[in-house]
Amino acid sequence: MPEADEADLRARVRRLADTLPPADGEDGDHRLNPDGAEAWLAAAPREAAVLVPILDRPAGLQVLLTTRAAHLRQHAGQISFPGGGIDPEDAGPAEAALREAWEEIGLEPAQVDLLGALPRYRTTSGFRIHPVVGRVDPRFTPRLNDVEVADIFEVPLRFLMDPANHRRDSRLWRGHMRHFYVMPFAERHIWGVTAGILRGLYERLYPT
Repeated sequence: MPEADEADLRARVRRLADTLPPADGEDGDHRLNPDGAEAWLAAAPREAAVLVPILDRPAGLQVLLTTRAAHLRQHAGQISFPGGGIDPEDAGPAEAALREAWEEIGLEPAQVDLLGALPRYRTTSGFRIHPVVGRVDPRFTPRLNDVEVADIFEVPLRFLMDPANHRRDSRLWRGHMRHFYVMPFAERHIWGVTAGILRGLYERLYPT
């Protein structure tokens, strides 16, 4: 994606504000793994929400990502968005995503301008994730909860929205070959659900 397209990318991100409340439709692992997906799609999912945080830096828009703590039982050491399960007391996915971002990285809800929501994302592990996109005040200073988060870093949105950087990969998982997106960035290995949600953001920003 040429640097001249940064202004166009900013304009596309601003237009996401028209998609709240959450957009209809479901995305998910079944797009790349249709065989046998009927069974796990039919099961009652666990509801979760993540915040896709975008910061406007002088060099361009950046996406903030975290590395999960190495001692966690699930997805240890993987790259993810701030997020987690939707609690009964949460008013909805957006409130849950903001609460989790506060708990995990110290991002105050007042520092986030909600821009829109992406289609819900179903995972083979039984979750239905509600991705909420927000513009973050660039003056935000992270405060990591080291019980859950080992690291926080930024990736240029231009890089993540360039389809040339969307690689498809596969590995054997629970006796089946699982296919997924990978978006390698320097030494960071962005893959799986996180890469799938970013691919969904790309498809929302650049519809065919």
